[in-house]
Amino acid sequence: MGGTNKRIQMWASIGLLVTTVIWGFAFVVVKDSLDYIPASYMLAFRFTIAAVVLGIIFARRLRHLNKHILARGAILGVFLFLSYLLQTIGCQYTTASKNAFLTTIYVILVPFLHWILNKKKPGTASIIAAFMAILGIGLLSLNGDMTMNIGDVLTLLCGLGYALHIIYIDRYTEDSDPVLLTVLQLFMAAICSWIVAPIMDGGFPVAAFQPNIIMGMLYLGLGSTMVAFLLQNVCQKYAEPNTAALFLSLECVFGSIFSVIFLHEVFTPRMLAGGIIIFMAIVLAETKFQFLPFVAKRTRS
Repeated sequence: MGGTNKRIQMWASIGLLVTTVIWGFAFVVVKDSLDYIPASYMLAFRFTIAAVVLGIIFARRLRHLNKHILARGAILGVFLFLSYLLQTIGCQYTTASKNAFLTTIYVILVPFLHWILNKKKPGTASIIAAFMAILGIGLLSLNGDMTMNIGDVLTLLCGLGYALHIIYIDRYTEDSDPVLLTVLQLFMAAICSWIVAPIMDGGFPVAAFQPNIIMGMLYLGLGSTMVAFLLQNVCQKYAEPNTAALFLSLECVFGSIFSVIFLHEVFTPRMLAGGIIIFMAIVLAETKFQFLPFVAKRTRS
């Protein structure tokens, strides 16, 4: 029985690793696609594809809809839309690798927002991680005149949006079907995107019919949004919490690696140091380093 559980945990860990690889490559797809279609239309395609396919897969569950869960799905969808919009626009003005690292700042922000909204004081590890993240952001993003470009600022705001999204998911899934909430928030995010797109970016982009853009939108909609979220939800159920957090924190690492390989982005030594510090802060906030044998042993004793 123990061997079976170990195998399940191993496959769950592999699934989480695949999830972070999918998300990491998505930063490259987004950065490349922004040369052809505006951010708002990219989100409209991405969320519509994911929402329609998931809606078909879980059509039977939609019979359990009510006003209560519709309202919650709408709120989550607005948070999701705003977060992705800030992230995608931010990617226009900064590098994909910096966009990947700065997005994951939500991991640091969640405990502090919990403190503000739910009166749950963060632990010492979260406070240390926050100071590490500030140092890392400075090294990664500050220019010589101590200013940040607009892309980095928007990406940091996107991290705040993701943090709020996570907190409200945690609150709503206590007594609501998480699958229904996922489908509803994707539909709401798609609706918001289609409403905002013509206002923000004008008419429908003809470039959307190019084969490479179609493939990119299918990757973002089916791969990065639908498959990755489903993998995360399923695999987190069977993986150890600290292990799951460690694997998911690799998203920014894969995003940077793929950006260097496929977009030929260059990391200066200062940026590299900042990225490493941010990554270590994320791992500390998520796991408190309890995946290390000597830390886990000290925690148990």
